[in-house]
Amino acid sequence: MATQPNSPEPNNGSGFFIRSVFVKIERMIKYQLNNFTPAGRFKIDYRSELNEEQYRAVTQGDGPCLVLAGAGSGKTRTLVYRVAYLLERGVKPNRILLVTFTNKAAKEMLSRIDSLLKTATKGLWGGTFHHIGNRLLRQYGSAIGLKPNFNILDAEDAKALVKAALASVAIPEDKYFPKAEMIYKIISLAANLSRPLAEVIDWRFGQIDKDYVPLIEQIAASYQQRKNQSNALDFDDLLSLWARLLRESPEVRQKLANQFEHVLVDEYQDTNHLQGEIVAALAGASPNIFVVGDDSQSIYSFRGADVNNILDFPKIFPQAQTFKLETNYRSTPEILALANQSISYNQNQFVKKLKTNKPAGSRPAVVPLSDNSQQAEFICQRILDLGRDEGLNLKEVAILFRAHYQSLELELALNKRNIPYVMRGGLRFFEQAHIKEVIAFLKILVNCHDELAWQRLLLFQPGIGLVGAQKIYQQLLDRPDLAAITSSPVLGLPMRAQTSFGRLQQLVARISSGTNYDIAAIIKSIIESDYREQLKNNYDNYQDRLADLEQLALFAANYDDLAKFLADAALGESFKGESLAGYQAGADEAVVLSTIHQAKGLEWPAVFILGLLDGQFPNAKAFERLTDLEEERRLFYVAVTRAQDYLYLTYPLFSLATGNLNQPSQFIKELPQQVYEPWQVDEAESDEVIYVEEEESVTDNFWRRVKARRENEK
Repeated sequence: MATQPNSPEPNNGSGFFIRSVFVKIERMIKYQLNNFTPAGRFKIDYRSELNEEQYRAVTQGDGPCLVLAGAGSGKTRTLVYRVAYLLERGVKPNRILLVTFTNKAAKEMLSRIDSLLKTATKGLWGGTFHHIGNRLLRQYGSAIGLKPNFNILDAEDAKALVKAALASVAIPEDKYFPKAEMIYKIISLAANLSRPLAEVIDWRFGQIDKDYVPLIEQIAASYQQRKNQSNALDFDDLLSLWARLLRESPEVRQKLANQFEHVLVDEYQDTNHLQGEIVAALAGASPNIFVVGDDSQSIYSFRGADVNNILDFPKIFPQAQTFKLETNYRSTPEILALANQSISYNQNQFVKKLKTNKPAGSRPAVVPLSDNSQQAEFICQRILDLGRDEGLNLKEVAILFRAHYQSLELELALNKRNIPYVMRGGLRFFEQAHIKEVIAFLKILVNCHDELAWQRLLLFQPGIGLVGAQKIYQQLLDRPDLAAITSSPVLGLPMRAQTSFGRLQQLVARISSGTNYDIAAIIKSIIESDYREQLKNNYDNYQDRLADLEQLALFAANYDDLAKFLADAALGESFKGESLAGYQAGADEAVVLSTIHQAKGLEWPAVFILGLLDGQFPNAKAFERLTDLEEERRLFYVAVTRAQDYLYLTYPLFSLATGNLNQPSQFIKELPQQVYEPWQVDEAESDEVIYVEEEESVTDNFWRRVKARRENEK
């Protein structure tokens, strides 16, 4: 509180008076202290902290630089030390932009830099593309007509707005028209690829009826209009509008190019078209663009990632330096030899050869098994052997697969042995929505008044929401059996809901005819019904889901009792009859199951890669285009380089689905024998699995064992 001179001094309530003193300042000179580090003297001894490859990139990385960081070569360490080096050279934090793919990665890197320099990196721009885009659009977005007080829609909000847009468009009374979630995925991918909706649908969602394309475009336009009216942006807008800002406002582009003296980008192989455009636009007349990535680990094209961003970097910046980080700190020489050999078959790549200082270990094992069941049995027993003989804990073992359906027999085998496991980044086989939907059909055959089963089936039908499903179920309760349930309509429903329920009644009537249920045949009948078309138009990965269901039918062929099948499908106590022989696991220990995509960036002492068959891995469609086949090989490379000490590549020789011998994966067949060790698995009378090196051909060995089994059965 200020007072005029000679006025009574105010009491602050404590009995004391406050005297105010006014000093008139005519002129103030500002003087700024710079962070001073004598030339050639740093807090960090970079020579001792980095290997030669990393040191060169960190200390010589001015101008446009491409750092090709092989698997396990310390790319994060290189980025962290590069930023620390810039700060120690006197670059101001607010002149540095560090872009990562997750906020967690950004926080981890900034924390490590703070720890290295023993000081805060306040002012440094670090975060994801979306995080940085949000900050810049609020600051400069008015240049393209954007109001700075926009709200950001998360994924669920965006889907809800698409659903509202869908309701506003006159779509046909069609049971196959895509739902809001599918349409949102199409809109999002088109935005990230900067390609027209129709083109993206034709390329990535070819299963969708072409007659739907104009309607989907109308829904997308309505969605955009609603965002504009609400002054709201979704995640994709944060990129597309940032790119547009740089494209349409030369003043802002030049200002940002001048502000960010150094731009560093992590995981550059995973950037999409928009992100590549943004990075190129941020480069000024003397660009210091430092991108780190590995073209051999580019595996996310289905999300819009464009491997050409990293492959074309030297073309975009002809003066670019290229640094290679080829020293791997993760895997044994034998595992790296296999990885190097495999990826060498890709034509479109930067050639790298991983090496390591780790001592020699055992060669990776290639293990053909008779079928999926024996494959699962082998993996389970080998896990226990690794625990007993090598001292590995369960959490030090990972089992990787190309697609989720390949895990069914394995999950059942693990449960039978009480071997705990976790599914990384996804649901267990029987927890997936499409599996639960088919199981729901089977449940109402056993109990026609199962409320949850009916609710799941009804909510999947077009035109039936939660209120409609509850209304239908209440009327079904008054009907004594499935015959009554399927013979007459439910009253008080809108026409579209009535039509959908009528089709559901017909399918239930068809699969419930007869008294002795052929479970596998019922599942196949469901797959071949309208349900297939609904999957095609509502899931971008519908082929994987159909493969899951076909695998479920194969599993069901082992049962002649529907109630027992349902009990086992619930993974209940019937699967837990055996003890974890000879192994005492801690409470937090569990084997990791994961798709390879979910496993990227992680590592384990022991890794199993199962289901290595042509048509499965690589998948069948990959053979149609070289670019797709090369991405599948990169996926195999990523899987192999997750292993530190032990690697097992397994595949089933025989397919119950076709009754034919399987072809081993091309990625196995193209490997020279010196990079792996062939194993043969025999079933001894004691049920002990024996491993011996294979001398006869795989095919001859398989049929020899089949013949022996048949003789035993006689």
